[in-house]
Amino acid sequence: MADEDYYERLGVPRGASQDEIKRAYRRLAKKHHPDLNKDNPKAAEEKFKQISEAYEVLADDEKRRIYDQFGADGLKQQVWGGEGFDWSRFTHAGDVEDIFGRDLFASFFGQSGGLGGSLFEQFFGGGSVARRRGPAPGQDARVEVELGLEEVARGGRKEVTVHYPMTCPACRGTGAEGERLVTCPTCNGRGQVSASQRRGYSQFITITTCPKCNGRGQWPERPCPRCHGEGRIAETRTIAVEIPPGVPDGVQLRVPGRGLAGDAGAPPGDLYVAVRVRPHERFAREGDDILFELPISFTQAALGAEVEVPTLDGTSRLRIPAGIQSGTILRLRGKGLPRFQESGRGDQLVRVIVQTPSRLSAEERRLFEQLRGLRDEPGHRGAFDRFRRP
Repeated sequence: MADEDYYERLGVPRGASQDEIKRAYRRLAKKHHPDLNKDNPKAAEEKFKQISEAYEVLADDEKRRIYDQFGADGLKQQVWGGEGFDWSRFTHAGDVEDIFGRDLFASFFGQSGGLGGSLFEQFFGGGSVARRRGPAPGQDARVEVELGLEEVARGGRKEVTVHYPMTCPACRGTGAEGERLVTCPTCNGRGQVSASQRRGYSQFITITTCPKCNGRGQWPERPCPRCHGEGRIAETRTIAVEIPPGVPDGVQLRVPGRGLAGDAGAPPGDLYVAVRVRPHERFAREGDDILFELPISFTQAALGAEVEVPTLDGTSRLRIPAGIQSGTILRLRGKGLPRFQESGRGDQLVRVIVQTPSRLSAEERRLFEQLRGLRDEPGHRGAFDRFRRP
């Protein structure tokens, strides 16, 4: 296999495009990953090294041109200084992450549970190539805000109080007084430092994030006196959050850049505000509609009436038709909640509840007795007469 053509290793023709080469490498790398070949991880490891060597050459237009013209020996002399392929110079780690995604990339080139230590360390004899990481961004934060139904209907600005590390307002997160930064003297602005070690005929290079500037490449000329160069301070702040009208219960609103502060020079995280809507004493919410129960008297139900009904915007007139039955729902168009992130409003649903008097005065009893007598006269059809047999 050591002398096998690089194109044969990846199973592609010599005229293959870069997309074809990348697809072939993706398929073979997944197939031969040692953690997926528990029966024979050593053989899978060797195969993975070989296809990665081929991909390192064929994915680079200049190296591929030299290989096509002079073969592996010419590539060794012109690119790798006569020492052969050096895994510490593997330059396509970014392509591997792009191919496999961040999580799978981490499992390939981060900690490998099956082999112990990174695959770079296992494959390449202790050498490693670290990607430039730089300062870590801040994490997201989460708070809750409680709203009344009237606030949901209006929308607008709501203030929340938070307490956690935030970007220092004096230096705007740079960690430098007056935001004046200079080139880091340790890494000369590169953000990373390297150390080399020769083992036999091979040279191994370890590249790590600069410990002084944490990968920024810059360093405060003088530390900020407020945050002492950290770029962040723990504070209690009041943050205004825009509440969109009609926001549903449980929705999380995102406020960019108002989360926890990151390392000096890194952006902060975001703030997520979870909305909780308090139960209302009179209205119940049903999506964009609101439900209101209206008690009416027996007389209003029998004769009909026009009444005032409370709404989220005040009051509204509602006509009760004569003979209405308890539990009937009437509708006030457009008196509900604004539709979330849409135009228009829902309705207010009014459920009519007919109240039966529990105590009657002597006069009321006399009148009801007369009414019963009238409704029981011959020729008067009651509510259940249509079910009676002739």
